[in-house]
Amino acid sequence: MSRPNLPYEQLVDTCFEDKIGEGGLSRAAYERALEEAAPALAWLKEAYEKKTLALLRVPERADDIAPLREVAAKLLDNTTDLFLFGIGGSSLGAQALAQLTGWGTQAHVHKGPRIHIVDNLDPQTMQAALAATDLRTTRFLVVSKSGGTVEPSMQMLAAMTAIEKAGGGKYMKYHFAVLTEPAKDGKPNALRAFAEKHGFPTLEHDPGVGGRYSVLTNVGMLPAHIFGLDVDAIRAGARDVLAPVLAGKPALEIAPAVGAALSLALQRERGANISVLMAYADRLERFLAWHCQLWAESLGKDGKGTTPVRALGPVDQHSQLQLYLAGPRDKMFTVFSTETAGEGPEIAEAFRDEPAFASLAGHRIGDLVDAEARATVDTLARNGRPVRRFRLKTLDEYTLGALFMHFMLETIIAGKMLGIDPFDQPAVEEGKILAKKYLAEM
Repeated sequence: MSRPNLPYEQLVDTCFEDKIGEGGLSRAAYERALEEAAPALAWLKEAYEKKTLALLRVPERADDIAPLREVAAKLLDNTTDLFLFGIGGSSLGAQALAQLTGWGTQAHVHKGPRIHIVDNLDPQTMQAALAATDLRTTRFLVVSKSGGTVEPSMQMLAAMTAIEKAGGGKYMKYHFAVLTEPAKDGKPNALRAFAEKHGFPTLEHDPGVGGRYSVLTNVGMLPAHIFGLDVDAIRAGARDVLAPVLAGKPALEIAPAVGAALSLALQRERGANISVLMAYADRLERFLAWHCQLWAESLGKDGKGTTPVRALGPVDQHSQLQLYLAGPRDKMFTVFSTETAGEGPEIAEAFRDEPAFASLAGHRIGDLVDAEARATVDTLARNGRPVRRFRLKTLDEYTLGALFMHFMLETIIAGKMLGIDPFDQPAVEEGKILAKKYLAEM
């Protein structure tokens, strides 16, 4: 279980064979995995002390807040629509943060500029998005760590072309801001040089923090500030999850180490090669997407790693749960739930007179969501499927910051336990090279 002062509980008893039967993990295998996690925790503590892993120092930073607020003010000045151009780690964290406001769900209440996070490159989507806005009052934030990622560059140039065609070329510098690395090792950053040439405001992407780990840097905090979120609270949540690692606590008392040990031990002992994360909250859907990239790109190397799958409850009970309960025993499950009981629209007591719906009368929507989340956990456990549960006290900036740090640490610890580098992604480069080759041939 997690430390009691964290904004979540990580409940893991229903992962063990003494609780759920032969599909569960033996305590002995779990204890061995926890012992394996100890060197990874020592490595993290040393990396913090020696300042060799920039990610671990980000939650305590404050010096980057004033610059990002200046850029945000320019992007929000006389603005009706704001686009974020980025892909993968340059976008998914921002999307997860945006969902705290209800963005991307039916619960979103529009305040300020309309936010468009166009992360996937699709010609029809991009054409429709640009056509549906008044380009005179539309702004664009372009995020690319290296400055060489082709998709956001294509989006930026398409937007510039549209503005030029609409007669706004002389005002171009008021429409864009760029977040990218500084030039380093004698190699220029093409996007930064382009931004400086055109007078676009720029912020520096920390060169020591990889894109998929960058949500706590200005890559996530600039959008968070634009969305009206409490940046300090996000980082405070991250700090509190990191604290026991820095204090040298044993693996059993560190929630991310517990998660990493469970995952690896279940894969080894029970063949759990798939990790299913299911959230009973629409506002966590993009967080699950963020996690999928983090886990897959960090650990899928040298024939190792487990495959992350995301699901949303209650809807995916109806589309996936049959497989999870009666299909191959090759999965570990993680279920997220918030305290929804007593929340949402109410069902009138008068419906007790309707036999088919009497059981729903007097309840609220949140009552059913809470019951279904608990039922899914219990049903998986009763069918011998290992399942851990995250119970969130509330879903706010502090909680989401804590979850970001939990899963980044869980991923790093798992990588160290597997003997791989959780920070590189060599296998994806071949496709990038071929795509550029094919584009040049058109």
